[in-house]
Amino acid sequence: MIWIALKMLMGDRAKYLGLIFGVTFATLLMTQQISIFMGILERTASQINDVREAEIWIMDGKVRFIDEVPGLPDMYLHRVRGIEGVNWAVRFYKGQVRARLENGDFRNLVLLGLDDDTLVGAPQEMIAGDLADLRRPDAVIVDKAGYEYMWPKEPYQIGRTFELNDRRAVLVGVCKASPPFTTLPILYTRYSAAAGYVPRERNLMNFILASPAPGHDVDNVCHVIQEKTGLQALSQKAFRKKTLDYFLASTGIPVNFGITISLGFIVGAAITGQTFYLFTLENLKQFGALKAMGVNNLRIMGMILIQAFVVGVIGYGFGIGLTAAFFEATSGITHLAGLHLNWLAALGVGAAVLVIITLTALVSVRKVLVLEPAIVFR
Repeated sequence: MIWIALKMLMGDRAKYLGLIFGVTFATLLMTQQISIFMGILERTASQINDVREAEIWIMDGKVRFIDEVPGLPDMYLHRVRGIEGVNWAVRFYKGQVRARLENGDFRNLVLLGLDDDTLVGAPQEMIAGDLADLRRPDAVIVDKAGYEYMWPKEPYQIGRTFELNDRRAVLVGVCKASPPFTTLPILYTRYSAAAGYVPRERNLMNFILASPAPGHDVDNVCHVIQEKTGLQALSQKAFRKKTLDYFLASTGIPVNFGITISLGFIVGAAITGQTFYLFTLENLKQFGALKAMGVNNLRIMGMILIQAFVVGVIGYGFGIGLTAAFFEATSGITHLAGLHLNWLAALGVGAAVLVIITLTALVSVRKVLVLEPAIVFR
């Protein structure tokens, strides 16, 4: 019966290819959009992920996400350092600044001010230059995407100078960094240098990065810091989740991607369902002949489900393959870095395709179940 079902399915090449196209299109659209959506969400917390040395982020109690942070008085740094269970604590600055390049052009940048002594939060991988040079006067390091944005199509050149808040900055290195949510260059410098690069504020430090002492639980230390200082202390994982939740709840990203993904599901279901239903109608005589020969409804239902399953597997395979090919082809584009085929997206779309083909088969099988075998003799 399986062989007969497959012969019937592939006998009409046009409808067979149309069914596969419908599932392929739905799989490609849904998988690509879900993967991009998840990649963009990862970018919202990229600076949190890149600071690998610090397990605890301390900030003002009203902070909702990483880009909305007021300054803290320096006295809080000393108070945090004196709390039992804190191994070390350093100051950290994150903000935006405008740079004037050598040719007079302006660029907005994300500026990260690292602790002068420890350089906690420094880039993990250098492409050009040496991280140790960051200790030189007016030294800054920019990420790869930022360099290409500031000096497009130019080779890496260490020693370039530009202005930040009318002060001289010297490029001493180019590094790799996780792609940020906004396409702004990420600039690393020492905290003392950052104080001169940003407009004067009463309190410059907006984060305190800390690590628990050996044998102390991160969440317990965060709780003690909050009780002792009144500040908000979160583990890296908790702060990352807080930032992701903010973008999910306060931006239009989930709605826009949700609409596109839903359209992919609806269009795929409509194309596949309509084509498979017409395919079943055109084969009613064959199904009637099988019933006349004694094949029961359960067997015929199994044949239709096998046909739908074969179409679903082939279409899903083509769709996932095209999605993987798309991300592979765009992996070398700097602004699309970090976007890849996510296994959770592939798994979720696989479940969606299973729903599509199951619904399609059930709609089509109803017509066959009420079919009279005598139709074959008319």
